[in-house]
Amino acid sequence: MFERYLTQWNLQPDGEPIHTPGSDLLPVRFEGSPAMLKVARDSEEKVGAQVMRWWDGEGAAQVYRLEGDTLLMERATGPGSLMRMALEGHDDAASQIACATIARLHAPRPTPAPELVPLEAWFRSLWPAARQRGGLFAAAAGVARELLGSQREVVVLHGDVHHDNVLDFGERGWLAIDPKRVIGDRGYDYANLICNPELATVVQPVRFARQIEVIAEASGLGRQRLLRWVLAYAGLSAAWFLEDGDAESAESDLRVARLAIEALGG
Repeated sequence: MFERYLTQWNLQPDGEPIHTPGSDLLPVRFEGSPAMLKVARDSEEKVGAQVMRWWDGEGAAQVYRLEGDTLLMERATGPGSLMRMALEGHDDAASQIACATIARLHAPRPTPAPELVPLEAWFRSLWPAARQRGGLFAAAAGVARELLGSQREVVVLHGDVHHDNVLDFGERGWLAIDPKRVIGDRGYDYANLICNPELATVVQPVRFARQIEVIAEASGLGRQRLLRWVLAYAGLSAAWFLEDGDAESAESDLRVARLAIEALGG
């Protein structure tokens, strides 16, 4: 699947192929520089490539080529890792870096954005979970409906900001990869930094309380607005995990939802 583009774009393989549920990737060198060749296999990945090109290297990896479902982009080679920082006592700094990157992504662009899914449609998995399961899902759905009905600062969202989607690009700084295809209230993009189930400390109450304060300040959202988006997102993410049969990750999100409700005074 890579051969055509290796020849067409004069690329040299520079590592082993990487296969994910939505795409196939190959580290390469392009004009002497490290790059990543990515062939998308699902609709989100395909539209995400268009979002990457629209960002034009500001807050995100630079796109060198885009043809159909195939993307050639800048490759991260810096030594830093937000996940490692968060786990080794530098959680505040990791969150601040991620927030600064999100702000760059949300900045206005001079050209029209690609056609994207509205945030209201993005939440479609939460409503049946709330009806069928009630409890924390119902609480999250109630807050989500209120937030979606009163959106402000609507921007092109990344849609999946977490500690492994903001990478160290060396002299270019910290940049995002792998966006989804959604547009809506900017508050949504900050919630996953609190909820990320891949982070072992995500359900620790002390960590939760501290990162709410750090991210609320760094994002300019304010504590209450951030907590409401965290609750809404945690319910949605738990619903997605249950659809995928991942009860353990769903429970992690539900524990975060409980912490958000407690912090909101519920």
